[in-house]
Amino acid sequence: MRKTIPAVVAIAAALLLQTTQMARADDLVDEYNAYIGEDDLYNSNGERLREPWQIIRQDRANYHKFKIRQRGDEGDQFFSSVDNRAAAERMIRDGTMTRDARELLLQGDVTINVKVFEGDDGDYLKITVE
Repeated sequence: MRKTIPAVVAIAAALLLQTTQMARADDLVDEYNAYIGEDDLYNSNGERLREPWQIIRQDRANYHKFKIRQRGDEGDQFFSSVDNRAAAERMIRDGTMTRDARELLLQGDVTINVKVFEGDDGDYLKITVE
């Protein structure tokens, strides 16, 4: 009997984890590729941007507001909203990006893939380098 209790607990924990993961199936809201070039690494005042969220926000402002588009830039609906661009910092913090992707993004001259997800805990981004 004692040996079956840990086994039952392990099975119950595995089922709970699986149910939690299934319940947390987040929705892909938007996806786009963007080339991060020199124009995206500096803000409107000419200051060098130092955080990934700043660069992504600038890239999307360049695309939507200033009509500055580079080869490899694709459109998206989500960041056409100035409020959504302002939320980029939180969305990156709540999302995923590898250390390598972060470093390459900060250097520029790279194409990134951005997936915008809507989850139970809010919107977030998954960023990968192409």
